[in-house]
Amino acid sequence: MKKDATTNSFINPEPHVIISCRDKDGRDNALSIGFIANVSFNPRIIMIAILHTRYSHHIIKESGEFVVNIATEELKSEVEYLGSTSGRDTNKLENISTTDATLINAPLIDMCPVNFECRVVECLKPGTHDVFFGEVLKVHCDEKYLNNNKSINWDKINILHS
Repeated sequence: MKKDATTNSFINPEPHVIISCRDKDGRDNALSIGFIANVSFNPRIIMIAILHTRYSHHIIKESGEFVVNIATEELKSEVEYLGSTSGRDTNKLENISTTDATLINAPLIDMCPVNFECRVVECLKPGTHDVFFGEVLKVHCDEKYLNNNKSINWDKINILHS
């Protein structure tokens, strides 16, 4: 038998990802989020949702670019830190290795096995979060997770779930 649940019961957001970005002064930042989804195959578009009060929100709004970094179970403490600390006053990436993205001006998080370089194509505010729709321009993946046809073998990656 089913009973009514509270209206604040949400679908459990998964996977947890790290969104990285760079501001106009060249300062890198990152935050962890759980609101992410694929929304289009052609063009390839990913949507992420970020509260407007978050520091990264301002950076992405201004730059129009971000990287989706897929987090693994081994990165749980880093994900918790990046989601609970503001980058306004702290360099959250000072102890995290990064590499410059190739098509956008933002960092890739090296310890994440998969990184998606995205350019914002639209932003909507349906409620508490702004939804950024990012066209995927390039995908980076650790070689050990690629199949012979260069597709990502997601079953081999220990993706962080809640």
